[in-house]
Amino acid sequence: MSLTLRQAPPAEGLTWVRSAFALYARRPLGFSAMFVAFLLAVLLATVIPLAGPVLMLMSLPLLGLGFMIAARGARQGGAVRPGQFAEPLRAPAARRNPLLLLCGLYALGTALIMLASDWVDGGTFEQLQVLMAKGEDAQAEVDALLADPRLAHGMLVRFGLAALLSVPFWQAPPLVYWQGQGVAQALFSSTLALWRCKGAFAVYALAWFAVIVVFAAIAALLFSLLGARQLAGVVAMPAALVFSTVFYVSLLFTYEGCFSEGDASSLPAA
Repeated sequence: MSLTLRQAPPAEGLTWVRSAFALYARRPLGFSAMFVAFLLAVLLATVIPLAGPVLMLMSLPLLGLGFMIAARGARQGGAVRPGQFAEPLRAPAARRNPLLLLCGLYALGTALIMLASDWVDGGTFEQLQVLMAKGEDAQAEVDALLADPRLAHGMLVRFGLAALLSVPFWQAPPLVYWQGQGVAQALFSSTLALWRCKGAFAVYALAWFAVIVVFAAIAALLFSLLGARQLAGVVAMPAALVFSTVFYVSLLFTYEGCFSEGDASSLPAA
């Protein structure tokens, strides 16, 4: 199938978020079950020595692609189920093998970012995670660690490089799986697509920020009026689950916002 590279207007970024919530509302249990199943698979992978973390990192591009497949099916009235994560692995070798290579490259890139970040922060981020798991007993140590400039520098490197890595890999999996593009061409096409639609993606990011902030403000106000502020955290977990799931549903709309069926000559060659 040929594609035309679009230049989505900025306002379309808001439409992507709105459309994702609307589609999620049609299959809330199915989409949520997919995300929970993925989290459980990641949890199981962490107990596998050596290979577990590698498989976990490699699976992340398949997470987004699985949700795209499910969202496209749900829009046409089909079922949503965790088994859709495995559909790309059952594709012909000409598409499956480049997709697996793409997953391997993503895992390698993420591992290098983690190593660079740990070198910059001197291990303070890992220490912070350990201390926060201890709860209030380690609050003084947490406060001292938060004041360490190495932690801030490491976080800047970690999130900055992760954001840069996400650009070429954002649309690459569906371009390989649905369009049969090679790995290099898919990475290049994804990068160019995000650049051309940067205004829409800026609005898209701001819309997600607004959703989270508004929800947090309403929840805090509501529980404050009820005199039960401590219960505000109770809704944080299910809200995070819903918002994370809807985010992955929205990936299909970002893909369709960047590309449309048309003349293949409009796509750049790698």
